[in-house]
Amino acid sequence: MSSLEVQATGPFAFDPQSVPDALDLSLVLPTYNEASNITTLVEQLIASLDAVPGLTYEIIVVDDDSPDRTWEKALELAHRFPQVRALRRQGERGLSTAVLRGWQLARGQIFGVMDSDLQHHRKRGGTVARDEPRRGRGGGQPVHRCGGVSDWSVPRRMVSRCAQMIGLVVVPEVTGKVSDPMSGYFMIRREALEGRELKPVGYKILMEVLARGDVSKIAEVPYIFQEHPERASKLSAEVCQQYIKHLTRLRIYLLKNSSFVRFCIVGASGTLIDTAMLYLLTTRAPWWD
Repeated sequence: MSSLEVQATGPFAFDPQSVPDALDLSLVLPTYNEASNITTLVEQLIASLDAVPGLTYEIIVVDDDSPDRTWEKALELAHRFPQVRALRRQGERGLSTAVLRGWQLARGQIFGVMDSDLQHHRKRGGTVARDEPRRGRGGGQPVHRCGGVSDWSVPRRMVSRCAQMIGLVVVPEVTGKVSDPMSGYFMIRREALEGRELKPVGYKILMEVLARGDVSKIAEVPYIFQEHPERASKLSAEVCQQYIKHLTRLRIYLLKNSSFVRFCIVGASGTLIDTAMLYLLTTRAPWWD
């Protein structure tokens, strides 16, 4: 790719459509100030994915107009490697939306995402990609989620557990599907998102996918999450607020689309109509005289 991709616009909708020159895998790397990591990460990913016989893939770097000009590094990589594509976003920020913008440009039958700070195990991407294209298509749409941590500090473990517990209280049918719904490293089949509109808030894109996607089967692949000793935590009051807002939005969406709730609405409307008709038929109205 000799130039930066044109930024996608509009809602995050995935309409069913044929994909020209379809590939097996489209792996999105959302970046912000990752100029020091992106080259190492992409080179290691290419080595891992090239080792999978017959796998066709692309790596899409989606950068949020980083001050350290990560997008320039991504463009250099696109010049070196034909399987790399670069997107510089301007006027739009956020990890989850960056992932979705990358998927909107993707040609793969499988969508993937991985953090760009070298904390995720790069070789596991090749392991999952090796098996997934060869699985049967008729049995559902598996999401592959990888989990496990290294020597996290006690405060960070507590924050992670608390966030997961809040998710279990608000949206148990989503959070309970996987052992780590906070993960930012997973793959999902394109068909699981076709015909769906995603509306993420904040960082937790996996929860959005599990709630709004057509996900019927899940396979989890273990790996060790390596904490970056020089990287400050992304946790802030704004991030916590976004997380609660996202959970609330998902709760409302799931209630609206619940078969039980729809049954109650239909039953209540029928009862209201029946009661109104009974009142009219048993009460002497003035216009009947």
